[in-house]
Amino acid sequence: MPGSLGVLHNHYHFISQAPKDSTTLKKLLQQVHSITAIQFNRWDNAPGRQVWQNYWDTCITYEKSYLARLRYVHENPVKHGLVDNAMDYPFCSYRWFVERGDEDLKEQVFAQPIDKVNVFDDF
Repeated sequence: MPGSLGVLHNHYHFISQAPKDSTTLKKLLQQVHSITAIQFNRWDNAPGRQVWQNYWDTCITYEKSYLARLRYVHENPVKHGLVDNAMDYPFCSYRWFVERGDEDLKEQVFAQPIDKVNVFDDF
């Protein structure tokens, strides 16, 4: 199953299929947080600043939940008013998904309503 990534100025959403040993995914995210925090702090000349405030994950167990979250992540920059069209946002996997994704999967994702997706996203 394909994943999805959307990075905004103050949070991100990341969907992936967890490996059998899910601790490796936790380690990956810890490294991503560490490396990006160090770089962001260098750019802003703010050594030691805490960049990532919290983290949580969810195990998606239903196909419709997965499809809805893919759509939600892809449309998140629009939700936050950063662009009018998700294709115009460069820090998200939406463009790749539209241009190269499986046609059947795209049809399923875009048909999936997202009004009931329960994701804390009030940033």
